[in-house]
Amino acid sequence: MTWFETIIIAIVEGLTEFLPVSSTGHMIITQNLLGLSPENLCEADKAFIHAFTFIIQFGAILSVVCLYWRRFFQFDNTPAPAGSTLLQKLKHKFYFYWLLIVGVLPAVIIGLLAKKSGLLDWLLDSVLVVAIMLVVGGIFMLFCDKLFNKGSDENKLNERRAFYIGLYQCISVIPGVSRSMATIVGGMTQGLTRKRAAEFSFFLAVPTMAGATLLDLLDLLKEDTAWATSYNIMMLILGCVVAFVVALLAMKWFVAFLTKYGFKAFGIYRIIVGGIIIALLLTGHSLAMVD
Repeated sequence: MTWFETIIIAIVEGLTEFLPVSSTGHMIITQNLLGLSPENLCEADKAFIHAFTFIIQFGAILSVVCLYWRRFFQFDNTPAPAGSTLLQKLKHKFYFYWLLIVGVLPAVIIGLLAKKSGLLDWLLDSVLVVAIMLVVGGIFMLFCDKLFNKGSDENKLNERRAFYIGLYQCISVIPGVSRSMATIVGGMTQGLTRKRAAEFSFFLAVPTMAGATLLDLLDLLKEDTAWATSYNIMMLILGCVVAFVVALLAMKWFVAFLTKYGFKAFGIYRIIVGGIIIALLLTGHSLAMVD
């Protein structure tokens, strides 16, 4: 990957990480447009780009910690109920983090199974899967506001709701679905407002993407480490920094837009982009702008 390709892909990641349009799907599309499709790469380059796709997402996710640091580093300093055990007292104090653990557990199990089976790598190589899921998700998003827009600020996040949101997050193992969309809709089905669901989606992304990044780094280190050149490491660092900065700028805009207008505009965008890609692929055209 060149510096230019790295910056372009990282900008796409930062812009789309928190939008319900699938950041992974958009990075796969961008890679194909730049001529970085799997058939054009050797195995070492393909493995590196797969890892790059996840690692720079973690760079974007760190913007959550930066923007919401007061709420991310929160502890319940109110007294625990009388008669609480030490474990119950710890759970009371760190309840916010306990909810994140409960929410991330389904993704850990499903993600590991998808990774070990090779399904995840196969999905990352398929731009057609991305296009189909963009269209399917877009159609769903045209109606989801009416279906699930019954949230109330009185509905507080609890273990059951966090777990169900985590189950919805598992759907996003399919590129093109959008982790953001899946978790926000999951929160709305549990009675949370769009804003509260979006914010928990952001927080849940931190442990989820931290785990995915660590897993990819370990897999890369177990395999041929020829990829670990100073140049590739610089590309990873550059991609993370660019994704972090762009995501930081995009996140607040998204929360305000989603709260006011809902999902419909994103649904229309997904259908248009997915439909164009499907049409190109079915007529035998390549997405690559460069060979």
